[in-house]
Amino acid sequence: MDAPTYCKIKKISPQLLVADIELSIEFYAKKLGFEIDFRYEDFYAGLIKDGCSIHLKSGKPLTEERKNKRSNEDLDIVFSVDSIEYLYEKLSNKSIEFVQTLRHMPYGKEFYIADPDGYIISFLEET
Repeated sequence: MDAPTYCKIKKISPQLLVADIELSIEFYAKKLGFEIDFRYEDFYAGLIKDGCSIHLKSGKPLTEERKNKRSNEDLDIVFSVDSIEYLYEKLSNKSIEFVQTLRHMPYGKEFYIADPDGYIISFLEET
């Protein structure tokens, strides 16, 4: 039998270090619509939505790093979406911190939010 010559990446799951895993799970589940995919003991969880996943791990996010990323608009996660105006309006009705309001850019429309630990999440509808 021949060895495979190609390996397909099936999914990517960024891991975020979070101060309060329960608060983070609540944010991603109740505010962004993710579902809990799995829990490992009391310090690790995987959340999933539309085939996209995020892993959360209890720890101490670096406060200074979060501040620097925010001041430079360095993004932690970018989700490509459809119907961005609908999503923006839906999230605007929740207590979510917007880092960048909906704007038109040469590559599409986008907005940024921050999660409870200050991770900057971008939503982008490409043109």
